[in-house]
Amino acid sequence: MDPSPQLLTLAEVETVARTAHADQRDKAGRPYAEHLSAVAEGVRARGGDDEQIAAAWLHDAVEDDALTERWLREAALTSRTKDIVLALTKRAGEPPEAYARRILATPGARLVKEADLAHNADPDRLAVLDPTTRARLTEKYTVMRALLRR
Repeated sequence: MDPSPQLLTLAEVETVARTAHADQRDKAGRPYAEHLSAVAEGVRARGGDDEQIAAAWLHDAVEDDALTERWLREAALTSRTKDIVLALTKRAGEPPEAYARRILATPGARLVKEADLAHNADPDRLAVLDPTTRARLTEKYTVMRALLRR
């Protein structure tokens, strides 16, 4: 029998994510990797396992075109990690209700999304945005939190 392929370590996943998002900035102009790191730490602090932490590092990679879906399918990651990343990948024109249903239907995805929302809605991060953007995002995050409680 062939030995199972060696999975990427969390350190390797972090490196992949940081490299993939290296040129990206968040809405406040900060390096995007800061968000990924905060979400991964939020997952860890919420009791998430290594598969969820790996998914946290990669949660925006496909959506932001930092990595392709093909890369994800072929990556040395567990099926659960891949499923979580794909569940968290928003689809063009997708209603928030459908997005939330997919997250809730995917084991482990809700915790990662909760960590993502917690960092996105951090008052210190929102405070540096213009009032219109801050209000729009606050409403968006509030709606998603409510949908994930169903």
